[in-house]
Amino acid sequence: MPRRIIIIGSHAAGVDAAASARKTDRTAEITLISKERRVGYSRCGIPFVIGGHIPKMDDLIVYPSAYYKMNKLNLITETTVTHINKDEKTIETLDKTGKTETLPYDSLILATGASPVIPPIKGKEKQGIYVVRTLEDGERIDAAIKAGAKSGIVIGAGLIGLEVAMAFVERGLQTTVVELLPQTLPAMLDMDMAKIVQEKFEEKGVRVITGTGVSEVLGGDKVTGVVAGSEQIPADILVVATGIRVNSELAQEAGCAIGAFRGILTNMRMETTVKDIYAAGDCAEAVSLITHRPVLYQLGTVAVRHGKVAGANAAGGYAVFPGCLGSSTSRLFDVEIGATGLTEALARRHGITPLIGAVTSKTRADYYPGALPIKIKLVFDRESELLVGGQIVGGEEVTQRINALSFAIQKQMTLRELMKADTAYTPPLCETWEPMVFAAETALRKIR
Repeated sequence: MPRRIIIIGSHAAGVDAAASARKTDRTAEITLISKERRVGYSRCGIPFVIGGHIPKMDDLIVYPSAYYKMNKLNLITETTVTHINKDEKTIETLDKTGKTETLPYDSLILATGASPVIPPIKGKEKQGIYVVRTLEDGERIDAAIKAGAKSGIVIGAGLIGLEVAMAFVERGLQTTVVELLPQTLPAMLDMDMAKIVQEKFEEKGVRVITGTGVSEVLGGDKVTGVVAGSEQIPADILVVATGIRVNSELAQEAGCAIGAFRGILTNMRMETTVKDIYAAGDCAEAVSLITHRPVLYQLGTVAVRHGKVAGANAAGGYAVFPGCLGSSTSRLFDVEIGATGLTEALARRHGITPLIGAVTSKTRADYYPGALPIKIKLVFDRESELLVGGQIVGGEEVTQRINALSFAIQKQMTLRELMKADTAYTPPLCETWEPMVFAAETALRKIR
């Protein structure tokens, strides 16, 4: 009898899990179940559709219906899984018509993702408040702008919040960002690096308010503004980008252990604490490659790696997920940003005494036309001299440098080894001294 694999969730982790399971077991019956009508799309692209870089939301669909047919995957949409019976190894579903069904499984993968969090702000039930998670969310925001919105407020200055704020500016809206913490990108950058990003937004006309929360949404039935601190700020559109919360209810009901970050606990094979149930993506906790402690990095890159491992193991193969660094990048206006590993602040929180190497350089030879500024900050463990983190803000070539730093951390490269790195040079593409190497040298001077 063919192995029956059910995957709850059909985005990055779920679809990659299905693909991996199919490669491992060519005869398995693989079923994907999603609450949504459209699946297999890139959530990360939604702000860039709003900003006009991508024509329409449907362009974000990575896996068309033909993909599922080609790989013999049974896709069920607009259906909710309401219960998991771990003893009988069945799930119960409810579709949009109200029909219920019981489906048996041999292996179950939870790729249930996460949902946007709206803080308990007075007036949060008003019309004109949006989140950014699904294609429908993006379409609603786009429709509101087309309907004549002239001003927008974004609550939250993480990556999604800033990408939406950039999209508002690109669509001609007067834009304000309000962040409760004292800096932008608080989970990604240290304050000195985040200051560069904030200054760029302010240059583009965005008002950035940090260290202040929104206490009330103003208006009758519809949003007309917010109260931030002691100030009233008018707006036609309000986007809340204050983070996401794991969808772990099904896992908890099934008896799966939940971790400190409210994510589903897994081992290196993405197995939960319940036999034959796996978890992957935004709902699953993993381990930091640096601290070896649990982390919850809700990133597309982590989700697809989770999915690949979970799918292989659910299909009877063997694969492991060793951990992650939380590497991430983005482009905000004409500035690229990236980070990997620990920030200086996070290193201190984990008991690491940080040694910092930072430089401001150019992306090409200084005399070559088009050379752009780039700032690199490296974080080393002062005791072991191991590289534990890196942050870059610059005009170009940020992503590949972040990737290089990620490789260096994974291979446990030390300060002195990074200083000896053999790098390439040509005037149109890079400086004679690679800025990452130069940053390591500045750290060594602090030791001497």
